[in-house]
Amino acid sequence: MDNDMYSHQNNSVYYYLFDSIVNTYLMTRCGLDPSTSAQIGLVVHSHCDYLGAVAFPAVLDVGMRVAKLGRSSVAYETAVFEQGADDVRAVGEFVHVFVEREGRKPAAEGMAPEMRRALQALVETQAKL
Repeated sequence: MDNDMYSHQNNSVYYYLFDSIVNTYLMTRCGLDPSTSAQIGLVVHSHCDYLGAVAFPAVLDVGMRVAKLGRSSVAYETAVFEQGADDVRAVGEFVHVFVEREGRKPAAEGMAPEMRRALQALVETQAKL
């Protein structure tokens, strides 16, 4: 993406990257289909701390982890690196509350079991590090 107006990526690019990595994981590992799943994730909080600039045409690596897993919510931590560099360029937090598609309220039983298992796997992986 060439959003290099001021010799760095525009702030909206970082949020796009955060949203992309989280939703890719949800769709490929958690069984989420944004068009048909009974539950959907609503973003209730997000923020980004900018620690260093990246400029086009840099290739970026993006990582995520689950910081907190609740009954119907999950807090992700995300990070952006310039490929080949060890220092993080931006870190973010992204919180989803999973609600029923109809009515937009959390389900009494919390998030779907498949979703919970796949998100819990990220928590367990971190605990082993």
